[in-house]
Amino acid sequence: MTLWAGLGHADSGSASGSASGSASGSASGSASGSAQIPLASPRAVVALGLATTQVGKPYRWGAVGPDAWDCSGLVQWAFRSVGIDMPRTTYQQADAGLEVPYGALQPGDVVVLNDDASHVGIYAGGGNIVNAYDWGVPVGLTPLSRFDIYSIRRFY
Repeated sequence: MTLWAGLGHADSGSASGSASGSASGSASGSASGSAQIPLASPRAVVALGLATTQVGKPYRWGAVGPDAWDCSGLVQWAFRSVGIDMPRTTYQQADAGLEVPYGALQPGDVVVLNDDASHVGIYAGGGNIVNAYDWGVPVGLTPLSRFDIYSIRRFY
């Protein structure tokens, strides 16, 4: 079952959706004709939880775990662990999945950062991402406000 939310209003109240063969849905309180986007997948939320189990491990460029991580390696591992095929690099991750506008950002969404798409993390809620950030900074939460957002991607 797929849940849908309208993009017309960030706080439009409770969403009531329907998953039909045409993948249409409706959101109560949204304007007629507003775009529809599926809510975050439960698997993406589990991937977020898995990424948080890596908090405190060191950053190392090119690392794919389990003892150290780079940003895209951490994201790829977390999503692949829940059965979601994820490309390896930030640049590939920036084009994968479903594009999501900032107003629809939810925990479990992949946020590609910086003007050159050189960093990535998983949105954790509360304005933070879980990420492997830089040399000397262990995996952890970083305020999203520290970055320019290049793209937000949602995976199922």
